[in-house]
Amino acid sequence: MTEYINIKNNCKFGFPSQFKRNTMSEFWIYFNIGLRHVLDINAYDHVLFLIALVVPYAFKDWKRVLLLVTLFTLGHTLSLMLSVYGIVYIKANLVEFLIPITILVTALFHLFTAGKSSKNESVSFVAFVTLFFGIIHGLGFSNYFKTILPGAASEKLLPLLEFALGIETAQIIVVLVVLILSYIIQTFFRFSKRDWTLVMSAFVIGVVLPMIISSEIWNR
Repeated sequence: MTEYINIKNNCKFGFPSQFKRNTMSEFWIYFNIGLRHVLDINAYDHVLFLIALVVPYAFKDWKRVLLLVTLFTLGHTLSLMLSVYGIVYIKANLVEFLIPITILVTALFHLFTAGKSSKNESVSFVAFVTLFFGIIHGLGFSNYFKTILPGAASEKLLPLLEFALGIETAQIIVVLVVLILSYIIQTFFRFSKRDWTLVMSAFVIGVVLPMIISSEIWNR
């Protein structure tokens, strides 16, 4: 599910640890990795989660949506830091199993709460799931990310923050696309908000279930 990027093939400056942080070039390297980590079509689990996350919301809920997206980025960055500095380690097959599980939980929650007027409780629940998903997803990317970071501990923090900025930017792009599509469908095709939420949540569930069924964790 998680698409790994060959940074050597995507950077004319070579491997990041081979040069000092004295230009903007390295910022764009890690920022671009963050962007592609979310937007890569071959790593659609991240996009699926964002669809499941924001499908009940509209542009008027932008503060709430931005909060949820930022919570994901915080969780993602925190788990990367804990893993990169050797504080936390989780087996890759378990992480790859938990990622679609979290997507499924989010989609199911919105499927069964579609059309309800009060969102106070759901925001708290979805915020927790979003933070948890960020942590799990960060762990899923950590093994690769450790291979492209500079060697010294003091040199790791800034690339992590640059990567996080790329993640946040890419997520905002995906969320904007989903909200625009939601507006078009509900305005011009006369879908109700409830119907839109039901259809998109069901779509996400239909895509993510085969990911869970085919997980390597069942082969243990």
